Amino acid sequence: MFITYEKVRQNAAIQSYIRKADESLIALGFTEHSFAHVTKVSETAAAILEALGADPRDIEMVRIAGYLHDIGNVVNRIDHAQSGAIMAFRLLDNMGADPDEIATIITAIGNHDESTAFPVNAVAAALILADKTDVRCTRVRNKDASTFDIHDRVNFSVKKSSVSVSPEKGEISLRLHIDTTICSVTDYFEIFLGRMILCRKAAEKLGLKFVLRINGQKLM
Repeated sequence: MFITYEKVRQNAAIQSYIRKADESLIALGFTEHSFAHVTKVSETAAAILEALGADPRDIEMVRIAGYLHDIGNVVNRIDHAQSGAIMAFRLLDNMGADPDEIATIITAIGNHDESTAFPVNAVAAALILADKTDVRCTRVRNKDASTFDIHDRVNFSVKKSSVSVSPEKGEISLRLHIDTTICSVTDYFEIFLGRMILCRKAAEKLGLKFVLRINGQKLM
């Protein structure tokens, strides 16, 4: 059976795991990884593949992968991509999903985190790009600016963020507007250089170049 994104979103167990995973990350001091993040990642990943004219089932699978990609944090932040993939396998299998589609979805989830990530297929590549480009001030939960660490400062400094695909130019672009009184461009690269290199590899898997623009300047 071909599973749908809406069926996954409405699953009560999945909602519980996403909520509980984010509670763990709150305790650890991480930025928001709850429904706002996974929904944005899901929608951005789908938009990337849609812009490239991908097969509708690939688009639906990347929506599902995006929604489920962080549930492994309920187990532990370390190796959450792999534990999340195993959890997703059990959930989707119990929902009667097609084995080939389960395989694609859990492969994408298991390959999305920086420490072990690789864009092994188009769904994984779109998931990586969507996840690593979700940088925005609203993900910062620490309200005391005097106690911000560099991750808080970098995210809080991003006042506008957008991802666009230009098939005719062969590019996918991340455009950021940063308040440089909060965080310098150097600080951004100190934290996110590895993620941006991963985005470049993911874009190449999709036949694109990755372009990063900060405050109107092209930096990659």
